[in-house]
Amino acid sequence: MSATAVCVEGLSHRYGDHQALSGFSLRVEAGRIFGLLGPNGGGKSTLFRILSTLLPVQSGRVEVLGFDVSRQPDAVRFGIGVTFQSPSLDGKLTVGENLLHQGHLYGLSGGGLKSRIGERLERLGLSDRTHDRVDSLSGGLKRRVEIAKGLLHDPAVLLLDEPSTGLDPGARHDLWRYLDQLRQQRGVTILVATHLMEEAEKCDVLTILDQGKAVAEGTPDELRSSIGGDCVTLRGENLETLETQISERFGLKSKRLGESIRVEREDGHELIRELVDAFPDEISSISLGKPTLEDVFIDRTGHQFWEETSA
Repeated sequence: MSATAVCVEGLSHRYGDHQALSGFSLRVEAGRIFGLLGPNGGGKSTLFRILSTLLPVQSGRVEVLGFDVSRQPDAVRFGIGVTFQSPSLDGKLTVGENLLHQGHLYGLSGGGLKSRIGERLERLGLSDRTHDRVDSLSGGLKRRVEIAKGLLHDPAVLLLDEPSTGLDPGARHDLWRYLDQLRQQRGVTILVATHLMEEAEKCDVLTILDQGKAVAEGTPDELRSSIGGDCVTLRGENLETLETQISERFGLKSKRLGESIRVEREDGHELIRELVDAFPDEISSISLGKPTLEDVFIDRTGHQFWEETSA
């Protein structure tokens, strides 16, 4: 049985009147790449701040590497590496100087520290930027320096909040290849908070968050399979009437999504033909798609991924 790297039970957190997390629970096995998928405002960043000891545990229990976040914060900090969305680099220092000072915070020094800095920068394609001031770097390069900084002290758990922010497709591919190497070769447990479906697809296991609650968990394949059919999307002039007609004629439940209707059924291509034959004048457009992670989100929440705007 795999060891548990992160354990969260019944975690709730409020900012004034806003409930950021509500009875949230999570268990992450060591050596996995675990994704937290949700829209902005879903609670991902709040969870990361609590895991990294930056926010107190208001209600519930949180353990990282067997250490209680509330009672043993120093032990937790030495065991984790963190890359947040907000920049943490000193723009007036060079890339190498930023990592050097980060190493000093963890008691690293001398040749060992320089060796680590060189290895991290090489892995992330930054060797030729060691002596460049951070202010002179592009957003994508700064992001890679942030990640190198979080990995410098060889953490057992790595927290990455929107790691692909600012990275071009090539750099994004290289980053994920490196993360997989960390998991495979060093057994690092990696938690990724993301709103990008393609990034979530690369994780071993996912928890989907919405409004501070976990609405689904499983591998990407398991989550997509849970939909149980193809997804047919329709548009028309009178969606309310069309929904009623579909229910009465075919006994199918549909979901209203903005200016469209979504219906789930096996053999969706046959349903399209049946719907067009039944309601040729009511349907202005119709399309078929295989279930995606966004479809899972819609299925579990009843609304589209980007519909929520709360912070």
